Amino acid sequence: MKCFQIFYLYLCMFIMILLPHSSFGQEKSGIIPAPASMDIRNEKSQIDRLVLYVLENPEYGYIKALARQTPGIALVTSPEGSNITLEIDGRIPKEAYELYIEDKQVKIYGGSAAGLQYGFTSLHQLILNRNFPLPKVVIKDNPEFSYRGMHLDVARNFFTVAEVKKYLDFMAFYKYNAFHWHLTEDQGWRIEIKKYPKLQEIAAYRKETLIGHYNDQPHQFDGKKYGGYYTQDDVKDIVAYASERNIDVIPEIEMPGHSLAALAAYPELGCGPGPYEVATKWGVFEDVYCPTEKTFKFLEDVIDEVVSIFPGKYIHIGGDECPKIAWKNSSFCQELIKKEGLKDEHGLQSYFITRMEKYINSKGKQIIGWDEILEGGLAPNATVMSWRGIEGGLEAARQNHDVIMTPGSHCYFDHYQSENANEPLAIGGYTPIEKVYAWQPIPENLTADKRKYILGGQANLWTEYIQNFSKLEYMAYARGIAMSEALWSKNKNYNAFLQRYELHHGWWTAKGSNMAYHIYELKPKITAGVGKSIKVSFDLPIKTAIGHSIDKTLQPDMNSGESFEITQSGLHTFFTKINGKEGTPIKLNFDLHKGTTAKISFVNPPSEKYSGNGAGSIINGIKGSNEKYGGSEWLGFEGTDAIAIVEFAKATQIDEISCRFFKGEGQWIYLPKKVTLEISKDGNNYTPLQINQVNTQDGKISNVSFKNLQASCKFLKIKAQNFGIIPEGAQGASHGSWLFMDEIIIK
Repeated sequence: MKCFQIFYLYLCMFIMILLPHSSFGQEKSGIIPAPASMDIRNEKSQIDRLVLYVLENPEYGYIKALARQTPGIALVTSPEGSNITLEIDGRIPKEAYELYIEDKQVKIYGGSAAGLQYGFTSLHQLILNRNFPLPKVVIKDNPEFSYRGMHLDVARNFFTVAEVKKYLDFMAFYKYNAFHWHLTEDQGWRIEIKKYPKLQEIAAYRKETLIGHYNDQPHQFDGKKYGGYYTQDDVKDIVAYASERNIDVIPEIEMPGHSLAALAAYPELGCGPGPYEVATKWGVFEDVYCPTEKTFKFLEDVIDEVVSIFPGKYIHIGGDECPKIAWKNSSFCQELIKKEGLKDEHGLQSYFITRMEKYINSKGKQIIGWDEILEGGLAPNATVMSWRGIEGGLEAARQNHDVIMTPGSHCYFDHYQSENANEPLAIGGYTPIEKVYAWQPIPENLTADKRKYILGGQANLWTEYIQNFSKLEYMAYARGIAMSEALWSKNKNYNAFLQRYELHHGWWTAKGSNMAYHIYELKPKITAGVGKSIKVSFDLPIKTAIGHSIDKTLQPDMNSGESFEITQSGLHTFFTKINGKEGTPIKLNFDLHKGTTAKISFVNPPSEKYSGNGAGSIINGIKGSNEKYGGSEWLGFEGTDAIAIVEFAKATQIDEISCRFFKGEGQWIYLPKKVTLEISKDGNNYTPLQINQVNTQDGKISNVSFKNLQASCKFLKIKAQNFGIIPEGAQGASHGSWLFMDEIIIK
């Protein structure tokens, strides 16, 4: 750790040395998200201190709070002597602002109180990066998207009022305007509903909590009662705090699924006899609300109290991951399907959502739902939050519905953000900061006339594996900074962003925040599967030498961006070198075999979400992590078979083959039903060689081996048959399963 700290401090100094002080580009401003237009002139003002007078208005609460943290600014109680002007200008868009640092005065114009706040936040960030007197500046800025959200799940793990306010402060600092507050779940109900006190007494607490990862078998529990809830006064306090920061709070009250905690308190709301228990582990559960009049009355009463304390436009009703097995087994539900002329249980879900939407609309609110609310027919006025990729968002936009994009591939901050073996436990996946930054919320294949329905995007923070606020900071803050620019700024430049990110990382860590730091981590690009030797390269935002050793024997240095040929098995260690200082090393254990110099292709390509370093990832001599299915080694196939075709340079003797597969049924990842081998001389006519049935295992890794083959071939076809549709009662029921495949070792 000491080595990393030395490297980090030196790197910060090195980068600042590289920044010529005569140049005034965005990377030098320190402002995140980057403004649309900025001119920092090479000319100083006469301002050596700032004096601010702010009206006593709740909408300016954050400006006052931030001013108290800004060096060189004094707050006064009357306008006399103030040299900062804050003025709402109806000629510019609502969230836009203009910032002028002139010879003796600072002027900020905003289209609304929010615009003024954003302008003052940019001034604050600018001051933190500069000494007085300030340079003369002209900034004209506005957001690219109207909806810029962050989400927080407080149902799996609970966070205090003070911690939620810290999260809102972070959001305000990066110009987010929507806080999606996930308040109810199978594992806990977190909002006081006065008409139903058992929600506080029973539903807010679980008897114990799962230890470790859901995929670890057998499941173990801590045996400790856990829970908590927000009183309505707590909620009003948080809503007011958010309002002072011009952030809308969107409560999520889950329905019809993810409702086990409510059923534990009021079992008459379920389709079965019960008893029900607040969930002690993560996932999806079969017991959901039964669409009876009693259930609708309960939910309407809940909504009545919710709308009375949340003044915003939206109520999020969930609608995701609702198993249908309880409805299929319910005579009441089957009769209701017939009575209402519904097609099936998916139609019943649409009936449920549509009925609740009408009630919520009658209260002057609109609903948001996860993209499953498209199934069976979309409710008339619903906004869709697209999380299972972009397809749901595309479909909703084409039906002229508003959409908030939040695909798991780029927006789920509960995923790993590094492939480092020492990363803290996460749910899975791999979403590094550069991937978040590069995200474009509007899909390219959406026609121009439908693009207006994409309101923006949102970062989601599910907390199954986030037990405290320090880990929340670690998982959310670094990527949240990148997301803010992805949603605000039209013209993005990652290298320029990194230089500003360095400053922000320093500000937050100086205040004690546990912010992740992975921006200069070595991320290997391994080229294999093209019929030649394996090559490794490292692309970094800065040019630097990279040290290399094989089994502790030093090798000649390489430069970032250059390729290095791997011709020897063993533990290869790579590390950055700047003026003799070594960065955190990355270790790659290469085990070369007959497949590593072959060509490889797939009949069905892996999903773009989990495509590693291409098809060659599974014959590059490196085994993927036993714990993480994301990253550069595992290839994921969504609902399809994995059919690999290996082509050797010439006829090759094959004696033994082994393949690795990942099992993570909590993440919809299933082992293949079987794996078959076929060989060919010409690539056209294949002969079956062996079939291996894959046995279900308790662990996460399944090694499928084929021995004593004694065959010669030029082409080898390896087919792993996808498990298929996930069965009822399991997580992801009725959806196609994922198949994750790793190294094919050929000997």
